[in-house]
Amino acid sequence: MPFTAPTADQRFVLEHVVRIGDLAASDRFADATPDLVEAVLEGAGQFAAGEWAPLDRAGDTVGAKWTEGGVVMPDGFRAAYRAYVEGGWGTIGSPVDFGGQGLPFVLAAAVLDTLGAANMGFALCPTLTVGAIEALVHHGTPEQQAQYLPRLATGEWTGTMNLTEPQAGSDVGALRTRAEPLGKDRWAITGTKIYISFGDHNLTDNIVHLVLARTPGAPQGTKGLSLFLVPKYRLDTDGQPGDFNDVRVVSIEHKMGLHASPTCVLSFGDNGDCIGELVGAEGGGIAAMFTMMNNARLNVGLQGVQVAEAATQKAVAYARDRIQSARAGSASRDPVAIIEHPDVRRMLMRMKAQTQAARALVYYAAGQVDRAALGDSDAKKRLDLLTPLAKAHGTDLGNEVASIGIQVHGGMGYIEETGAAQHFRDARITPIYEGTNGIQAADLVGRKLSGDNGGTLAALIAEMRGEAQDAGLIALIDACEDVARHMLAAEIDDRLAGSYPFLTMLSVGVCGWLMERSGRIASGAQGDPAFLAMKAAAARFYVEQLVPEALGLKAAALAQAEVLYAVDAEAFAA
Repeated sequence: MPFTAPTADQRFVLEHVVRIGDLAASDRFADATPDLVEAVLEGAGQFAAGEWAPLDRAGDTVGAKWTEGGVVMPDGFRAAYRAYVEGGWGTIGSPVDFGGQGLPFVLAAAVLDTLGAANMGFALCPTLTVGAIEALVHHGTPEQQAQYLPRLATGEWTGTMNLTEPQAGSDVGALRTRAEPLGKDRWAITGTKIYISFGDHNLTDNIVHLVLARTPGAPQGTKGLSLFLVPKYRLDTDGQPGDFNDVRVVSIEHKMGLHASPTCVLSFGDNGDCIGELVGAEGGGIAAMFTMMNNARLNVGLQGVQVAEAATQKAVAYARDRIQSARAGSASRDPVAIIEHPDVRRMLMRMKAQTQAARALVYYAAGQVDRAALGDSDAKKRLDLLTPLAKAHGTDLGNEVASIGIQVHGGMGYIEETGAAQHFRDARITPIYEGTNGIQAADLVGRKLSGDNGGTLAALIAEMRGEAQDAGLIALIDACEDVARHMLAAEIDDRLAGSYPFLTMLSVGVCGWLMERSGRIASGAQGDPAFLAMKAAAARFYVEQLVPEALGLKAAALAQAEVLYAVDAEAFAA
């Protein structure tokens, strides 16, 4: 099935949800004119369809391979990545001072959305590089920025994030990787990191690892962690990759999905010759890493959009082509395509609506990045609130839509040759990495809600209520406000017990607000009649059928923690 970029929906969301025109009115983003935005979206769609989408199945069936010389990607990937670099697709949101185009982050996210929908595993590579750029822009020294950012901005080199260790998953403070001072801003790095996406590959001449490690005498826990820049190859006097930096890929994981993304076990300093540079202040590793992590969380939410888009396209194509029994209640008994059957249409409409809702949520959050960059402090607060929603709900919807896609295919969806199962396998990791979705929910009620005593959420709810028209949507907004008030007064265990249902309720409320707006605009807009009709129908379906589902979560969100501890740990085995 040929891939088609979701350009029309991206354009619509950028214009009416993000309101990118407001960004273009600033000096910083003045280049983001409608014509340029259109050219970027169309160009990215053509590039993704021609270069990356044809490699998607090989990425899954062949996958990245470990060798003694390092990880080797499937045939065609190196050339396709080179085309990505030469096309300048990595430079869109990168700083102008380091060779980037300096366009809005949300436009770069739209490009990444297209690339990931075409080939989700492959797109994880530039996704991580974006985070490395962000960390160095905010915390790197001028020398580090000058040496590394121009090549990271173009994608000529790629970046990674190294947190997890065998004994330290979500508990980052338990990590044991060491950094010993060598003088002259050089540190000897030793330790092992696991689950490092694109930790090694043969796409580029160098890989820039950002590594959390503990320095001598540092306190235990997260306060004792520092961040280090550790290239795979040290730079020579001309700034070119030179000597190997004693970073060895021990193995790659054999995973359920994302086979085109090598997930590496990396060993630093086996031979005592791994050299790193401190990024930011000693002991400031968590602050520096969270600059990268928060960026990554939005982009992981975007992965949910990507896989939902791909699964929806595949399901629609199959439903239009699959001829089976006559439609029930029809006078004709002639077989029809299954897309004519009401239950199949229900599934497809849910896929369309959830995909569009996830895109609206993540793009809206990404737009707050740009508004914050323009100095809007309220946008920064709203971004902090929306980030756990975008990451958790975006990835939940990616999994839901991919699963429905298998159902649309029927038995053939469970057969690997159709490719429907790949989307579900690829999607399943997204609620787990970059902070599990449970951690996102805990962050929402533990920090983002209580940090300003609910003020940022109150402002968002007031804006949603002021625009909402549907009675069910207004009821959901009211319910979110009730639960938030309860959360602020509740004990911490009770807040955590209801945190996930509350995150889902609030996410659906925000999506419902943005989808209702989109439906109103689509109903009266000029343009492609098929797209606008589909947009209006998806918005109506979301508000009338999906918003009421979220109202049912209020009881769970108000639940007390004691119900979770009604039995002891041993009783769970009963």
